[in-house]
Amino acid sequence: MNIQPLSDRVLIKPISGEEKTAGGIIVPDTAKEKPMKGEIVAVGPGKMGDDGKRISMDVKKGDKVLYGKYSGTEFKLDDQEYLIMNQDDILATLK
Repeated sequence: MNIQPLSDRVLIKPISGEEKTAGGIIVPDTAKEKPMKGEIVAVGPGKMGDDGKRISMDVKKGDKVLYGKYSGTEFKLDDQEYLIMNQDDILATLK
């Protein structure tokens, strides 16, 4: 893949939720919640500050993150779903 996010944007591959409920019922795609977890695939170089210096990113490639339900822009590339969003839309990193 040849995508490099610009500024303080990150490219995220969403991590799907559970396919079954606790009782063993399989959940169809139409009833699934939109994922809010993902893995960072690519990171931009960072935003430019008012002083002209680049502000470093807080996240890096490979980090697992939690983001808002309706954050970012979804797109499909090579039959894989991705999200691109600003670093500010990321709520937390998962350890």
